[in-house]
Amino acid sequence: MSRTGTLILVSNRLPASLEPGPHGAVVKPSAGGLVTALRPVLKTRKGYWIGWAGKGSEREIERLLEETRAELGCEMVPVTLTQAERNGFYAGFSNEIVWPLFHDLQSQCNFDPTYWRAYVTVNRKFAEATAKVAKPDSVVWVHDYHLMLCGKFLRQQGVNNRLGFFLHIPFPPLDIFEKLPWRNEILRGLFEFDVVGFQTPRDLRNFAGCVRNLLPEVELHRDDEHMVASLGKQTTLLRSFPIGIDFDEFSQHAQQAEVAARAEEIRKDMRGRQIVLGVDRLDYTKGVPERLKAFRHLLESRRSMRQQLSLVQIVVPSREEIPKYQELKLEIETLVSQINGQFGDPGWMPVHYMHRSLERTELLALYRAADIALITPLKDGMNLVAKEFCASQVGAPGVLILSEFAGAAEQLEHGAVLVNPYDIEGTAEAVRGAFGMAEGERARRMRMLRRRVRHADVFWWCDEFFSWLDGRGRGSRLAA
Repeated sequence: MSRTGTLILVSNRLPASLEPGPHGAVVKPSAGGLVTALRPVLKTRKGYWIGWAGKGSEREIERLLEETRAELGCEMVPVTLTQAERNGFYAGFSNEIVWPLFHDLQSQCNFDPTYWRAYVTVNRKFAEATAKVAKPDSVVWVHDYHLMLCGKFLRQQGVNNRLGFFLHIPFPPLDIFEKLPWRNEILRGLFEFDVVGFQTPRDLRNFAGCVRNLLPEVELHRDDEHMVASLGKQTTLLRSFPIGIDFDEFSQHAQQAEVAARAEEIRKDMRGRQIVLGVDRLDYTKGVPERLKAFRHLLESRRSMRQQLSLVQIVVPSREEIPKYQELKLEIETLVSQINGQFGDPGWMPVHYMHRSLERTELLALYRAADIALITPLKDGMNLVAKEFCASQVGAPGVLILSEFAGAAEQLEHGAVLVNPYDIEGTAEAVRGAFGMAEGERARRMRMLRRRVRHADVFWWCDEFFSWLDGRGRGSRLAA
C-alpha cells in the first residue's frame, strides 16, 4: 500500500456507533463486512474515517470518537444527520431501492422520489465533511452504495485529490439496473472517481454493459483485467478487487487455548453429532429461509440423517426498524419452530437458533467446532464469513458449502462445494455429501481454501487497490 499522503476513508457509518440503551446511548461496534475489512487497514495506515456516528448527545458522540480513536489510531469525523435525512437516505434510498435492486430483488424496491432527494442531500453532506479535512496530498477512498454521488460533490467542492470508490455489493446487469429512475445520475457520479472497484469480474462486466447502453458517449477500453472509461477529459479506471480478511489474525486467534477449549465444549454438547453452521446478518439476501427449508428437506427425505447432525444458525440483528426485516425475522423463527417441532426429541434439537451478535471467542470456537459451514446467500458481493471460516479451520478440517451466487465462489470454487441456494433438494444433497465426505478429501479441500484466503487477504486487497489509485492521475485535476 502506498504510504504517501493521508488516507481518508468515507463510509456510511463510523467503525462504531451509538445505539440507545437502558441508561443512555452505548457504543457498539458497527456490524457488516465493510468495518470488518477496513478495521486492520486503519491500524497500519493512519488517517481519517468519516461517517455517521449514530444517535446521541454531543457528549456521547465525543465519547464514541475518543474510544474508537484510541482503538484504531485514526481521527473520527462524524457526519450529523437529521432523523428525516437518515430515514430517506439510509432506510429509504439505500435499503429500499439500491440494496434490493443490486441484489436482483427488484420486487422489493420502493422507488419513492423523496428518497432520491434525501440521498443527494446526504451525499453532499459527506462530501463537505471530507473536503474540510482533505489536504493536498490526501487520498480519499469512498465506500459502498450509500455514497455513489460523493465523488461528484467532492469535485464540486474543489477537491482535486485522487479519489477511489469501492462497491462492496454486487452490480446488477442492465435489465435490472435500468429500472432505477436515477440510473444515469448514478453512473455519471461514479465517473468522478479516478478508480472504481468491484468485487468480481462479473460485476465489472455488468457495469460496463450498463454504461455502453445508457451512456453511449462514454468510451470504454479494455486492457487485460481492467477497463478505462473516458468521458470528455475525465478518465476512470474500472477493475475488480475481491475483498479479503486478516487471515493471520483469524488463524492465530483460532489457535488460542480458550478458543480450542470452547470448541471442544461445543462438540461435547452436540454429543458427537456433526455441526452444520450458518452465520448471517439478518437480511433477505442471505437465504436463511431457503437454507432452513433445505435442512428440513434433508431430514424428511433422509431418515438416516436424523439424530446425526444439527444446524446451528446465528442471525445477527440488522435494520430491525425496516418492516421487511421484521417480517423476515418472524419467518425464520417460524421455520425453526416448525422443524424442531416436527423432528426434535428430548435428546436432540435439529436447529439451534440464536438471534444475536457473538463475542469473538465464541464465533471462532463455532468456526473451529463446525464440521460443515452452510453459507448460501441468494446473492452476495463477496461474503467474508466463508473466508473467516476457512481461516479459523486450524483443527479437524470442515467442509465449506457455498452459494454459487456469492462473490467468494469465484475464488473458492476449487475447494468449496458450490450450490444453487434456490435448489432446495440440491442443497440438501450437498449437506448429505459433506456429512459423509472422507477426512482426507476434507483436508485436501481445506488446504486449497486456506491457501487462497491467505494469499488474497485484506492487505493484498488494499495494496491492489492503492497500486492502481496511486499509479493513475486525472490530468489537470491532479496537477492542480
